[in-house]
Amino acid sequence: MARKTFEIAASDFTQAIGLLVRRVRAAAASHDLSLTESAVMTRLDKDGPATTAELARAEGMKPQSMGTTIAALEDMGIVERRPHPTDGRQMNIELTAKGAALRKSARDAKRTWLAQAIAQLDEEERETLFKAGEIIRRLVQS
Repeated sequence: MARKTFEIAASDFTQAIGLLVRRVRAAAASHDLSLTESAVMTRLDKDGPATTAELARAEGMKPQSMGTTIAALEDMGIVERRPHPTDGRQMNIELTAKGAALRKSARDAKRTWLAQAIAQLDEEERETLFKAGEIIRRLVQS
């Protein structure tokens, strides 16, 4: 493959992955959360309670900006503040039952959309797609 053709193919691939990610996110867009709010919910769901500073570092944000995000999630009843177990000066942020249910609903909507989209492919296309998924996983892990 010629250099320019390879670069164009790589660019096209990047755009296709971006479109897929946006479409999967759109499947759960009815939940009306910003990308940052969704990212915080995902992190809390996967990693458990965290301080505002820890969440800000993990998301590459200033603590003040993260504080605004946390306040919005708190106003919606999605997260709550609890005393830190070892440092009385800090508060941990954690998902509420409502937040966990919303997170599950969004995750289910994304999976449902993707499963339905993949089901429309023929068997050979599905096999190719799943092999590509394995290759992409290796790329990001190297």
